[in-house]
Amino acid sequence: MKCPFCGYADTKVIDSRAQDDNAVIRRRRLCESCGKRFTTYERIDMIPITVIKKDGTREIFDKTKLIGGIMKSCNKRPVTAKQIENLVDDVENTLIGSGEREVESKAIGNMVMDRLKELDEVAYVRFASVYRQFKDINTFIDELEKMLSEKRGNL
Repeated sequence: MKCPFCGYADTKVIDSRAQDDNAVIRRRRLCESCGKRFTTYERIDMIPITVIKKDGTREIFDKTKLIGGIMKSCNKRPVTAKQIENLVDDVENTLIGSGEREVESKAIGNMVMDRLKELDEVAYVRFASVYRQFKDINTFIDELEKMLSEKRGNL
């Protein structure tokens, strides 16, 4: 690594530490020429995931946008910010692990709904009502009946 102070081409690593759940490595370096210290960060250079929207348009996956939608669904529910963060991290890791660079918004919505159903059923119904664009009360009732029959089947 080139020294940012004197331009010397060889520096020595004097300390390395993992950060952000081992997603980033922080390295303290020492220039063997001028003796100054500096810090570098090493992380995987990822190609961003593109979300294909219902209308066919494409946009870069935005974790904060997903967190915002889930937080609205969990408003006044016993769901912590940490649980929401973990849910979104799980969805993001699943997307990255799939190796796909383009993902339909429908797939992401289904992943979120599957996880929300386990976390909080009311938040799940709220999210589903917006995501699936429930048209009327009968659509709500159909979804609730489906949930109840699934619950009965698991008993």
